[in-house]
Amino acid sequence: MAGKSVRRGISRLVLLVLTIGTAAALTGGSAAADPPAGDWGKLRMCESSGRYTVNTGSGYYGAYQFDLPTWRSVGGAGYPHQASPAEQDFRALYLYRMRGWQPWECAGMVGLVPDRDARSKRVPTRAESAYIGGGSSAPPSVNIAPAWPGKVYVFGDCDPSLRAWQLRMNAYGYDFQGTGCYFAETQRAVLALQRANGINDSGKLGPKTWRAAWEGVAPRR
Repeated sequence: MAGKSVRRGISRLVLLVLTIGTAAALTGGSAAADPPAGDWGKLRMCESSGRYTVNTGSGYYGAYQFDLPTWRSVGGAGYPHQASPAEQDFRALYLYRMRGWQPWECAGMVGLVPDRDARSKRVPTRAESAYIGGGSSAPPSVNIAPAWPGKVYVFGDCDPSLRAWQLRMNAYGYDFQGTGCYFAETQRAVLALQRANGINDSGKLGPKTWRAAWEGVAPRR
């Protein structure tokens, strides 16, 4: 009888440990549900051409193009583009857990899908955000064009969606600040890209010229 009691006690202890462990996995700090690093790379490429130090001059900053109210809402200090890559990654994951992909227009453009950590309201640790791994201001090697916004841009147009194309062209040696406005510098880049890729050099930024910035031949400068 004593042996059976001991075995029953051990079994109950093992069951209790397993139950606690399962609960901790479900409610604790596992980041397994967070978006994969590749999704963050696509987001950065679309938002800022992967540049952590970019200042668009239009109120959006850094790799994830935070505006100041949003940056501060997740505890950011100073200006986003002046923060380290690791700090920007951390604040981006923080924002994702508060609001999902909703704050980033580019998330919809590149087809990012929220998972079970989106809007979970769980404040991440810095260890949990380390996997995002931008790590530098150089553009990551993601050459998939975000979806064309559906508008043919011409000289004088201003549209926030145009920022993604402008910032992508910085990978070819341009120095766009991502204003989202089509003026002389954008026109020169559009014409150069069209000529390099056998696209009619109309100066109109349509779907072929949009995709060529990511998938085409680099223009001569």
